[in-house]
This record gives sequence, structure tokens and C-alpha cells, in this order.
Amino acid sequence: MTDTVITHPDNHEPTSFSADELGWLPWLQPLAEADLTEQHWAGLVDKSRAKSEYFMLLAHDPEVLGARTRTDKDIFYNTKGGLPRAERELAAAAVSRLNGCIFCASVHARFAIHHLKRADEVTVLLDEGIPSPLRGRNGAVVSAAAALSQTPPGFSAANAASLLDTGFDVQEQVDLVLSAAFFNWANRLMLSIGEPTPAAALV
Repeated sequence: MTDTVITHPDNHEPTSFSADELGWLPWLQPLAEADLTEQHWAGLVDKSRAKSEYFMLLAHDPEVLGARTRTDKDIFYNTKGGLPRAERELAAAAVSRLNGCIFCASVHARFAIHHLKRADEVTVLLDEGIPSPLRGRNGAVVSAAAALSQTPPGFSAANAASLLDTGFDVQEQVDLVLSAAFFNWANRLMLSIGEPTPAAALV
């Protein structure tokens, strides 16, 4: 990988949060698919990710990418118990909204809408941000994820007690913490190495 920074002067970077599909432009040169070795393919985990500029940039360090992707999959797709997938995605959307990651917020807002079947509540989160006016279980997810995302973290024993009072068991709380923690890291990585772009700009 060269250390030449790639700029995109013609990009009209989105400035508002939505569930619209967006593209993403890297600031460093991703690998080309023709240059991938077996080690790179193993790091990608899913071969379809070779079509993503983001993952092809991360593929410069395939071992770290593989660990990152397996962690991601275990947190968000291993839902035989604990927190439902819908609420894991809502937590990721809330963290991304607070951190200002427009791309990640759009992706996980779409997942949250699909699994929650509550487009209205996800739209309120995107439009109004944190603190969120959401109440009940979804409001508790957003509040806890936001508290975990603050620097220093604002999550306290009182937040944990509030989750228990709302009906979250201990395993669900652990899953919520993992979902929020992963996306606090993922947001910072994505915001550091590229920028979002309207999907139409990539056509």
C-alpha cells in the first residue's frame, strides 16, 4: 500500500442522516481483486466482500481483518439467545448516529427497520439524534448504547439497573454492550480512512 492520500474533490458528501443506501470512498488505495492471495481471501471471510472498497482497504492486513469480521459476525448474527438481532442493529444505529458516522448509521438503520418493523422509530432516531425521544424497550437500547459511546463512557450501574427494570436479562445486556462497543470502534475506523458518498455517485 502506498502512503498517497486519495482525495475526492467532486464528491458531494451526505450531511444528513437517513436510511438511504450510500456509497463509500477510501482515502488510501484498496487492494485490487487480482492481487488477493489465499491469505487475503481468508481474511475477507466472505468472498463477496471483495466488491467493497472498505473491506479491500482493510485487506492490506488480512489477519486483523479476519479477526474483525469474525467478531462482527458473532456479535450481530449469533442470535440463538440473548438480545434479538433487531435491537443489536438499533444499538449500532444509535452509536453511529451519536458518533456522526453517516454511512454506518444508514446501513444499520436499514437493518433495524427490517428487523424491528418500526421505520417510524428508527427515523426519529436518525432525525433527532441523541438524546432520543424513544421510550420503552427501544428507548432503553438507544439510551444505553449512547451512554456507552460517550467519552468517558456514561454507562453506570444505574443504566444497568434501568435495563433490568425494562426487562433485559444479563445476557441481553452483555449483547447490547458488545454491539455498542463494536460500533464505537468501527465508526472511528471508517471515519478515519474514507468518506460517504451518495450511492448514485458510484453508478
